[in-house]
Amino acid sequence: MTVSPVGRRERKKAATRQAIADAALRLFLARGYDQVSIRDIADAADVSTTTVFKHFTGKEALVFDEDQDREAQLIAAVAQRTPGQSVLDALRRYVLDTWIRIETHPQRAEFIHLVDSTPELRAYAERMWTRHTDALAAAIADVCGADRDDPACTALARYVLEIPALARGRHDPRAAIETIFDILTRGWRPPTTG
Repeated sequence: MTVSPVGRRERKKAATRQAIADAALRLFLARGYDQVSIRDIADAADVSTTTVFKHFTGKEALVFDEDQDREAQLIAAVAQRTPGQSVLDALRRYVLDTWIRIETHPQRAEFIHLVDSTPELRAYAERMWTRHTDALAAAIADVCGADRDDPACTALARYVLEIPALARGRHDPRAAIETIFDILTRGWRPPTTG
């Protein structure tokens, strides 16, 4: 879904950002989050600390480097969905396409351990998706013709944004995501035991 930067300057900027994020993750995984400073990351990426802060708001953002365009992508998933596709189906597709890729990454276990063992990162991870609630709710309201502060649109946005946290660590995260979206689509039914 992300459009590749086309100009030389944009490509260079994107490459610098990626180099910084890669250096940070390498250092965090090797030493632990608290043992790595912004200066260490800047040195490893061969940039200044000022350059690090031009690309990232802080240390937590370095761990979750792919979050930068998430809000725009969420809004686009709703606003630019294919004709006849429901808002929920568009959001289901978006979550499956983006979050499953993260869950199946080869460094996932190391990354999860890093996040789970660092209270700052755990808290940041929980806020990461849900901070887009207002923007996603407004996009949903716009396509439905509702007021931007409609509580049903806000609730739906919040529920959707909580899905990655609810599916994280499940044996089959795709099935967990599908189950939760099915609840949002058809309503909750008591689980059957077999």
